Amino acid sequence: MPILLALDASSSACSTALLIRRDGAEERLVTRCALTPREHTRRLLPMVDEVLAEAGVSPSELDAVAYGRGPGSFTGLRIAAGTAQGLAYGLDRPLLGVSTLEALALAAHRRHGVEHIVTAMDARMGEIYVAAWRCRDGATEALLDEAVMPPQRLQLPEVSSEGGWHGIGSGWALWEAMPTEVQAAIAQRDAESEPAAEEMVLLAARDYAQGLRPAAHESQPIYLRDQVAWQKGK
Repeated sequence: MPILLALDASSSACSTALLIRRDGAEERLVTRCALTPREHTRRLLPMVDEVLAEAGVSPSELDAVAYGRGPGSFTGLRIAAGTAQGLAYGLDRPLLGVSTLEALALAAHRRHGVEHIVTAMDARMGEIYVAAWRCRDGATEALLDEAVMPPQRLQLPEVSSEGGWHGIGSGWALWEAMPTEVQAAIAQRDAESEPAAEEMVLLAARDYAQGLRPAAHESQPIYLRDQVAWQKGK
């Protein structure tokens, strides 16, 4: 069974997580998380060292490395990608990129047991990174593809959601700019939560178990805004 390390710097939070799943032993999850704007470069590797030391795991015991691939802060994504690639290259291990929006959805599901979740992160310039999900029994299913858009354009999928939608992520600070029909559909919202490596390592473990083992050079950050600009220029 695998031992996976995940790290994230996609927002104002900086985090690492180590997941240990060994045959015949209880699963162990060791995490570090801190709000450290503009200090990710200085804090990320020491946090990696801390979780490894606490768990008594050496880097050579890792089966794979994972990181928050985006969307999120351009600078933060590059820091996380560069650090994770360096670790994966040095250890000759797979590198798994994990969606920051999917990690937020899983966080809401784990904390509150909610099923229908809209994840939104502040993309600056009057826009949000957004996606919608159905989460059941710890599994996530995308209902709205990840996109970047003004909050005024947000439309939710038509699904049966008796408990309403749960909104999570910094993008919900732009609540007043969202359409009235979106506001009416949201039962709860949390604009304070940031993506975290704790959920990313769980998603990475799912992908690893499904046989995804990309090489370090194959993984690239997902900015979304660059993709949109490229599509408009076609």
